[in-house]
Amino acid sequence: MLIVQKYGGTSVGSVERIQAVAQRVYKTVKAGNSVVVVVSAMGKTTDGLVKLAAEISKNPCRREMDMLLSTGEQVSIALVSMALQELGQPAISLTGAQVGIVTEAEHTRARILHIETERIKKHLQQGKVVVVAGFQGISSTPDARSAASPREEWEITTLGRGGSDTSAVALAAALEANFCEIYTDVPGILTTDPRLVPEAQLMSEITCDEMLELASLGAKVLHPRAVEIARNFGVPLVVRSSWTEDPGTWVTSPPVKQRPLVNLEIARPVDDVQFDTNQAKIALLRVPDRPGVAARLFGEIARQDVDVDLIIQSIHEGNTNDIAFTVMTPILKKAEAVAAAIAPVLRTQKDAQTQQAEVIVQQDIAKVSIVGAGMIGRPGVAAKMFASLAQAGVNIQMISTSEIKVSCVINACECDRAVAALRQAFEIESSPTTSSAGATTLPEAAKSASTSPPVRGVALDMNQARLAIRQVPDRVGMAAKLFGLLAENNISVDMIIQSQRCHIINKIPRRDIAFTVSRADAQQAKELLQQAAGEHDWGEVIVDPAIAKVSIVGAGMVGHPGVAAKMFEALAQHQINIQMIATSEIKISCVVAQQEGVKALQVIHATFGLAGSKKFIVPA
Repeated sequence: MLIVQKYGGTSVGSVERIQAVAQRVYKTVKAGNSVVVVVSAMGKTTDGLVKLAAEISKNPCRREMDMLLSTGEQVSIALVSMALQELGQPAISLTGAQVGIVTEAEHTRARILHIETERIKKHLQQGKVVVVAGFQGISSTPDARSAASPREEWEITTLGRGGSDTSAVALAAALEANFCEIYTDVPGILTTDPRLVPEAQLMSEITCDEMLELASLGAKVLHPRAVEIARNFGVPLVVRSSWTEDPGTWVTSPPVKQRPLVNLEIARPVDDVQFDTNQAKIALLRVPDRPGVAARLFGEIARQDVDVDLIIQSIHEGNTNDIAFTVMTPILKKAEAVAAAIAPVLRTQKDAQTQQAEVIVQQDIAKVSIVGAGMIGRPGVAAKMFASLAQAGVNIQMISTSEIKVSCVINACECDRAVAALRQAFEIESSPTTSSAGATTLPEAAKSASTSPPVRGVALDMNQARLAIRQVPDRVGMAAKLFGLLAENNISVDMIIQSQRCHIINKIPRRDIAFTVSRADAQQAKELLQQAAGEHDWGEVIVDPAIAKVSIVGAGMVGHPGVAAKMFEALAQHQINIQMIATSEIKISCVVAQQEGVKALQVIHATFGLAGSKKFIVPA
């Protein structure tokens, strides 16, 4: 078998650890395998190099930063290769450039275009272990890959965060390895961040879709870019501890169509366009903005065995907010009756001045979605979806997002037009798996729902800020303009919520739109939107950096009506107010106050019985 093994910085952080890695690799070879090893820089080497650069320059040139940072891995690969040779195992160390990892000409954050595997294969055939520097590659002009190209056109690049994981899985894909092992300082993928919940349990396996939805998982043992390549090219992945012989966690991929190994990381970001015309929407307007309201509503819905698809809760307006959800048309009457019965109960004496929640039902809607592992961290994907719908004259009524899916609720009569526009925009051929009868293809994770637990893991993201734009005109093209502006400035958006309450101002119907971005991008996003507000007739732009996003992920929640209610009830019991809700088939995310983020994670993890008896200590 051909195996690619990747070792992180802590795994090669000292001479003793490098020797232990060499022993493990040697043992793998002696078992009859060919091995390619990808290593990171030793311990905190990269941090030290960044500090040195900062002492020289406050704003160092990105090209020179790549030249500097790429040296860290060169130390590691040479030492690992020496350690193997000391054991009598032939080995050779190669930089990213020597291997032929060709990237975009984008310093400090390049993506892999393709890998020239001839040199690695030659060394493997000679019985050598090939030790490769992760995190780096070489870029060139379009002609620089030819033999006649002048070498001065070649540039060392680094791949940015998660680069070593990414290059390891890319090598496994290019070499058609049997599998890729990612060695780290935790025993595998845990149900949550063990630094926040020491009793987090180890998972024996998880699907790529579930892993991508857990992209913000605190332990960050596997970067989404690596998972994306594994999913696109069907590379079996296993995450294991460098310190034990435990089996670790397998990350499984669905069967994939053969695809060319060119533009490896910049292949099209969307795999499929899905739609469902068998849906109806129920919105409760002006529900009290306090802990327990969502729990009470969806608790009753679960008790009546009503299965809900999309759920969104918009930002508060005054002391109330709106909650909307979609259900399959056959159970609409039942869902409507539950909503109508619960609406008056949601008020208490404290809410005496509040108008009773209004229940609005809308049939003849459709849900259209774009799905793909490649949309993570690519700001233009959602914007392109909204622009395509705008050009087709399709107005968006609801938006719900996750790491691998963006869904919009539209009028059913516009579904065919919307799907055709999206397929053309993202170059997706018509597929028999997405029928207008509502047989929407579920993610590959959801296909194992009958055997999977409802919730596999809980994730917490403490690095986001929320922006809200008040009084956005409710007309075709507004979302495209708004998110297109952010995409042009390379600002990635995570959760997107469009309020259901409509205000008529100057004879124009208007709604609020709220979304989350990285906290580092929040101020720039606010300034861009404020500058554009006059041109597009938007209202006030508000930023709240003091938020946290807590999410549950699991293929097994498909067809289990009570999962959302259980999550909301756990938060309500601890008086944690939910500020926003967004869902996909296998993920439910809630925005809460920043100071309540860790507590929210811990109570949800406990509620779903994910804690084990063993405590995991993450090495320093």
